[in-house]
Amino acid sequence: MTQRVCFTLRVRPERLDEYRRRHAAVWPDMLRALAETGWSNYSLFLDDDGLLVGYFETEDYQAALDGMAEREVNARWQAEMAPFFENTGGAAADESFNVIAEVFHLEDQLAAVDGEGASK
Repeated sequence: MTQRVCFTLRVRPERLDEYRRRHAAVWPDMLRALAETGWSNYSLFLDDDGLLVGYFETEDYQAALDGMAEREVNARWQAEMAPFFENTGGAAADESFNVIAEVFHLEDQLAAVDGEGASK
């Protein structure tokens, strides 16, 4: 079953433009590492106040994190990105996600309703 993961971080206001530039052209080996370790449909959204919202889908959230933790490219990327974030306590951004609980998913509820309707 696919897990949908949503998380937040906070980008330092003075680094917003550079953060956007860096993510307009992520290193190809980083992109491949994410795909190979189970991160799919991955998006980042950045508000002008620095609120960063990330979303991705995976078969196993912990395995996806662990897989990236084993990749040398991720260590380099996290080291370069660390100065962009607030309130991580010195941890890498991918170790500091504020994961948000999912409370609604349209397709899940439609499937449940359609399943009930089919049995009535």
